[in-house]
Amino acid sequence: MRHVDLSPLMRATVGFDRMMNQLDSAARVDSAPGYPPYNIEKLGENEYRITMAVAGFGEQDLDVTVKENSLTITGKQAKTEGEAPRVLHRGIATRAFERSFELADYIQVVGARIENGLLHVDLVREIPEAMKPRTIEIATSPKPKTIEQKAA
Repeated sequence: MRHVDLSPLMRATVGFDRMMNQLDSAARVDSAPGYPPYNIEKLGENEYRITMAVAGFGEQDLDVTVKENSLTITGKQAKTEGEAPRVLHRGIATRAFERSFELADYIQVVGARIENGLLHVDLVREIPEAMKPRTIEIATSPKPKTIEQKAA
């Protein structure tokens, strides 16, 4: 896939830096490996969930961080003291990882939990009242007075 140059658009816009950066990063080939696998689900009109397979990781090995509009999930197993078990076959990956997600405006992370080797991160879109659509009542104006009514 070839890289798309967005610099001509940047010269003609003001205040769209974040959107242009997202378009630029989306145009690049995804170099992130598929580990760990994850799902993104839409649970309701404004509710979402990211479910990530984290078998072998405990809650003390995982870090969920939100900064501005970016959610980052990091996993790193703590070193255990003592004699390591002799593994004859390793099918469960326990390597460190970092996975980032760009969040749309007004998306808030409301919780995270581990259940059966899956990390569930719940998100909700909370649009401020001032940003929600509202209906404006149209008032009828009184009929203009005629010349005869003004003279009276």
